[in-house]
Amino acid sequence: MIPLHDDNPTAIKPYVTVALIASCTAVFLWQLSLGAAAERAVYALGVIPAVLFDNITLSPEVAIVPPVATIVTSMFLHGGWMHLIGNMLYLWIFGNNVEDVMGHGRFIIFYLLCGTAAVFAQVLPDPASTTPMIGASGAISGVLGLICCFTPMPAYW
Repeated sequence: MIPLHDDNPTAIKPYVTVALIASCTAVFLWQLSLGAAAERAVYALGVIPAVLFDNITLSPEVAIVPPVATIVTSMFLHGGWMHLIGNMLYLWIFGNNVEDVMGHGRFIIFYLLCGTAAVFAQVLPDPASTTPMIGASGAISGVLGLICCFTPMPAYW
């Protein structure tokens, strides 16, 4: 069963959550508009462990941002419709609750820190990898993890 919403009321409008969803969707639509050049965008803006750790360098026409910046840019790229829809669905359902508790500013910092931690959890086991990593899954996993830590378990568990 796929959840479509939750029943937890919030006191503030989830501006950051909506902005993240809109940004990820806009970037994905931009990716689609690139056609055959979309793969180059993934290599340019996705995290490539070997590039991040200076094991290799990208050609100048692909290296449009510094390698460290790809830690953030990679969080807005997605590999397909289902990747985007799955991530944005869970951000929509649970992001507003975390944003409500933390406030707008702390939520965006938390989201980016979770995404950054996920990048390093993925690149440290194989820093020589040349496969680009993209998606908001790590940041959203942090949001879900926080929900799991602070949501009381139902009595029937």
